[in-house]
Amino acid sequence: MTGQQERVIAVVDDDEAVRDSLAFLLTVSGHTVAAYASADDFLQHCDLCHVAGLILDHHMPKQTGLELLARLRQDGRTLPVLLVTGSPSPDVVKRAGALGVDQVLEKPVSDQGLMAFVDRVAA
Repeated sequence: MTGQQERVIAVVDDDEAVRDSLAFLLTVSGHTVAAYASADDFLQHCDLCHVAGLILDHHMPKQTGLELLARLRQDGRTLPVLLVTGSPSPDVVKRAGALGVDQVLEKPVSDQGLMAFVDRVAA
């Protein structure tokens, strides 16, 4: 297996149904996926060396997607990020841009928008 094939798309979403459907779509599209139920779960179990891109839910308990991303950026992590949110307010979009989010998609996420991001970062 090459390093390219070992690269994963990490999905962090507290909603199990959304997390599972994103992981399923990406897996059947030929990508390796690691799914996490929370920011803490991601931080404790993810090997960031293998992450090609990160799909983050914004609204999660304890720590939002943007709070998780701020922590990653403080640690010097520059991986590509897609933020998904049910309410992409101007403030959320502005904060996402300041943290270097590549794309913000509104839930329900369009397959086209999701796959455009994933195909770009996994290439």
